[in-house]
Amino acid sequence: MTMHQQHSYVLITPARNEAAYIESTILSVKSQTILPIKWVIVSDGSTDATDKIVLSYASSNAWIELVRMPEHRDRQFAAKVHCFNAGYDKLQGLKYDVIGNLDADITFEKDYFEFLLGKFHKNPELGVAGTPFVEGNEKTYDYRYTNIEHVSGACQLFRRQCYKEIGGYTPIRGGGIDWVAVTTARMKGWKTQTFTDKVCFHHRPMGTAGRSELGAAFKHGVKDYYLGNHPLWQLFRTTYQITRKPYILYGSALFLGYTWALVRQLKRPVPSELVEFVRYEQMQRLQRFFLKASADKNG
Repeated sequence: MTMHQQHSYVLITPARNEAAYIESTILSVKSQTILPIKWVIVSDGSTDATDKIVLSYASSNAWIELVRMPEHRDRQFAAKVHCFNAGYDKLQGLKYDVIGNLDADITFEKDYFEFLLGKFHKNPELGVAGTPFVEGNEKTYDYRYTNIEHVSGACQLFRRQCYKEIGGYTPIRGGGIDWVAVTTARMKGWKTQTFTDKVCFHHRPMGTAGRSELGAAFKHGVKDYYLGNHPLWQLFRTTYQITRKPYILYGSALFLGYTWALVRQLKRPVPSELVEFVRYEQMQRLQRFFLKASADKNG
């Protein structure tokens, strides 16, 4: 038995109308050097061929199970949590070390999960792990300016104990559930990290299901406010986004969303202690950034 096999894992995938992508995701998981003990794919009232595709593979792979949720018309972020919880219920009684939340439109190399399980094995304090994601021909984030401690919701792996300690995912209608989970893990003393040695491939642009790219940017700005971003941090976040396609338009929409929510003083769906922790982290990161910039300039 290798060291990586000492860590077993399970996966849960909420999926709504993902017929265009989910077969590729299934084939990626089936080809892994270490298979999950169980993979629960939860169809969120899909009206396309999603269920049929999943069932065609579940019939010959006992570790894959389809769970179907009732149909509904809108695509809510909170629904993802309800689906995940329905999948989590199917894991009762199983012994595993790591639990993964995997989107239904992700592909990766054959040793992807072996690589991440190895990180959990090496560091007992690691609570959440993942990799950057790539969309189309776009490059990954520049991790000189992006928080390497955040783990993308495209594929998040949690140590089982960590997932229990944070109380699982918080259902937030407007989004941010993945971010809240990772940040809460750090607040409770766990290490969280994106490992840049590998990437996964995300085949649907993040946050654009059912809306335009600029509309998604505005929504991201609103989300940044209600999740607690410090105004100074948001100013620098906006400045950074202006340097990325579609340049000024995306950054402006992001800033407008945050400002709109600030003026309206939208109620935050997260506890005040988390907001305080978030702002403390952001100010620490800005301080480190400016100290490094100053040192580089004077050096």
